[in-house]
Amino acid sequence: MELKLLNDQGQAASTLQASDVLFGREYNEALIHQLVTAYQANARSGNRAQKGRAEVNKSTRKPFRQKGTGNARAGMASSPLWRGGGKIFPNSPDENFSQKVNRKMYRAGVAAILSQLAREDRLAVVEDFSVEAPKTRMLVQKLKGMGLDSVLVITDGLDENLFLSSRNLNQVLVLDVHEADPVSLVRFPKVLVTKGALAKMEESWQ
Repeated sequence: MELKLLNDQGQAASTLQASDVLFGREYNEALIHQLVTAYQANARSGNRAQKGRAEVNKSTRKPFRQKGTGNARAGMASSPLWRGGGKIFPNSPDENFSQKVNRKMYRAGVAAILSQLAREDRLAVVEDFSVEAPKTRMLVQKLKGMGLDSVLVITDGLDENLFLSSRNLNQVLVLDVHEADPVSLVRFPKVLVTKGALAKMEESWQ
């Protein structure tokens, strides 16, 4: 599989031969959906909580007499059928949302995502990507010069200047190659990978 090697102006200066195992895999929508869903589910903290009928602040007194009112009979206001009553099956704060994904499935899913990005011309390689100082303005100018707006940058080693420069930009995310996740790969319309990060991908992800 050949990937475009971009210069500082965002133009394809040459091509780079990449692994077909990582960038030549067929698109598997079901696997990618499962991978993204599992990743988002594993990020949930599970700290929501609801109250049952024994926990709501309601009196146990019968709201009105059993007969003669024309209303349906009621025993207490904490009934789940009443507004403000307790839940029948309340959510507990220690609820576990995690989903297990096998290592082979994860690697196959990431490879399918990368392959589709390469086919759609949304993934490109750069020799190096850095800024001279931790200035957001400098990073914006660099991206504008390459014709990029919303982009994910994957580097082989997280540069402090680059990381600090990108923190205040909503449409720019800089990640180390070991921190790249399926959700980020799918989210951004353009993905830039440094040559060092590409080598590490081919070494550890295939």
